Order: sequence, then C-alpha cells, then structure tokens
Amino acid sequence: MNPRPILLALALLTAWSLATAAPAKQKLKQKPHAITQATAPGPSYARRKDAMQAADDIAARRDLNRKSVRRAIAQAHYLPQVAKAILPPAVGTPKNWRLYRSRFVEPIRIQAGVRFWQSNREALARAEQETGVPAEIIVGIIGVETIYGQQMGNYRVIDALATLAFDFPPAHPRAMERSAFFKAELEQFLSLTQRTGVDPLTPRGSYAGAVGLPQFMPSSWVRFAVDFDGDSRIDLWHSPSDAIGSVANYFKAFNWQPGLPTHYQVRFDTDKLNMDALLAPDILPTFSVASFSAKGAVLEAEALRHTGPLALVELQNGDAPASYVAGTENFYAITRYNWSSYYAMAVIELGQAVNAALNPLKPPTEPKSPD
Repeated sequence: MNPRPILLALALLTAWSLATAAPAKQKLKQKPHAITQATAPGPSYARRKDAMQAADDIAARRDLNRKSVRRAIAQAHYLPQVAKAILPPAVGTPKNWRLYRSRFVEPIRIQAGVRFWQSNREALARAEQETGVPAEIIVGIIGVETIYGQQMGNYRVIDALATLAFDFPPAHPRAMERSAFFKAELEQFLSLTQRTGVDPLTPRGSYAGAVGLPQFMPSSWVRFAVDFDGDSRIDLWHSPSDAIGSVANYFKAFNWQPGLPTHYQVRFDTDKLNMDALLAPDILPTFSVASFSAKGAVLEAEALRHTGPLALVELQNGDAPASYVAGTENFYAITRYNWSSYYAMAVIELGQAVNAALNPLKPPTEPKSPD
C-alpha cells in the first residue's frame, strides 16, 4: 500500500493548499484548534550560521534549489513555547494513569467519536478488512490525536521544526538524538514543499510539526500516508478516509496482527513474584506464557492460550497502587505511534468507549480497563 515518495510529494501540492484555505472550504466543520502561537515568536534563523549551513546541506543532499531552502529556513522563527512544550515533566513528577485517562476517555471525545464513526463507516470497515486493524483502534488514534479534526494544530510547521532542529532544549535527557530527529523531519518537509511548489511558510500543525487528523510527521506522511478515498491525492487535513486508511497502513507496516488482542488482564502470585524481572524489558513483548507465569504473573482464560510474546505493562497511579496488564505485540504496535504505554491504553479505551456508545448491546472486543 505504501506509495512512492514522489507520488506523495505530488499529492501534497493540493493537500497543503487546502489545509490553509478559509474554514468555509474545509470538509470538516470543526472548531478551530485551541492551541495557537499565542506568544510572540523569537528571532528568525536568518543570521544563524548553523541553520544556513544546514540549509546548504539539505539542498545538496536532496538536489533542491539552494536559495529557496535558505530563504525558507531564514524566515523560520524560534518559538520558545515549542521548546518548552517538548520537555518531559520534571523529575519526580508522579505518573497517573487514571488522570491521564480522564483527559481522553471523556464524554466530549466519545460523542465526537460516535459522529466520526457514523460518518465514516464505510472507510473504517474497508480499512479493517484490508489491513486487519480494528476500526476501534483507528477511531481511538484520531480521537486522542485531534478530537477527530477539532485540534490539528496552529503552529507554522517550519517554525516548529526549525526550533526543535536547531534549538532543541539541552535539558532534555535525549537532546542530541531528538535534535537529529527533527533535523531529518525539517529536511523531509522542505523537500516535499519545494518539489510540489507549496509555500513552506504556509502549512500548520502541532508544536512538534505533526499535521492533519492523524498528526503525521513529514517522514510518516511519505512512508505511510495513502489515498484512501480514490481522488488521486492524499489529504490528511480534510479527507477522513485518507486519514483512516493512513493510520491503518501505519499499523500494518508495524506488523499489526489481525485478531490478536492488545492486552490481557493480569494478577500476581506473590509467592513467585519477580517484579524486577517482569518489568526489565519495559513494554517490549519478551515473555512466553510459561516464562511469564514462572515469574509470578497470573493469566486466565484466553490469555493462557496466547502463543506469542508478552510484556508486563505498568501504569502508575500517582500515590495509589499501579495498574498492570499483559501487553501483546499489538499493544507494542500502538506504542510505535507514540512511545508511551499510557498513550496506547488511552487509544484502546477511547476506541472501546466510542464503540460501546455506538453499539451498546455489542460485547467489548478487548479486556476491561486495568484496575
């Protein structure tokens, strides 16, 4: 399903033009994004030698017009609020799954999800049939990311990417790695915009430079976005079908296994419990059912018949006892979208809640929420 980068680049010409059109022209009649570039931007990168050298390097590697790349980066501005937003919580800040969950699995998002599912039944059903990724998961992703298009971001992508490429906050524990990542995303973004004739100062997205209903980074757009509505272009801003197909294609690329649950309920045998060993691989599925059980994790019913690897997923609850589930390879696949077990569980449970509201008599497809 993955289109070639050149075809994706051509598709951006129309999509990004539409993304900046007047609201009356948008297919999704949603409230504007609540997060805007509220504070004044900092200086431009026009006089930064490292930024201009990066522009020259990008132009050379991508065979782009050097002056155009330099002009685009020179007109990008440092955004202090972006540098602040990218930092992790202060050390010692307790994680709280129940609080995190309450931000996403709540009435407004559930009601919006029901409307989204009702309006896009055919696309969701087709995506599930073609990729094996459940509609619940797709709906959960788009709901957590943008409340089904209501909050797609209002930062200029060029500003956000330049800020994180050239001024990634050194206080971040993985500052060098993350700075390199955003430099690569900036390069991908400039390549796509220049090759399609799109003004790089026009597209808007999140503080991290992600765009559209599914909040794809530029590299994800190139690798995973698809034309799912058959109109010969990819539009992640205004085409729910393209967003649905692209999310499904993303998970297919990350080895989603059709029919496999994302997680199972788990409890512990305190006489055998080796919690350190169970948590050592983090969320990477590592243990067979036998080795999982030998370390004191107790599974029941369907989980005992599971044949693949499992991970013990810990969800801390502040000062209260943590919650735990046994995560499968499909749970891990969701964390490839956002490397957080809390995020993955929120996606799963929002999708479940929307499905339950839409089909109140249908039994749930996944285990109940962890205690």
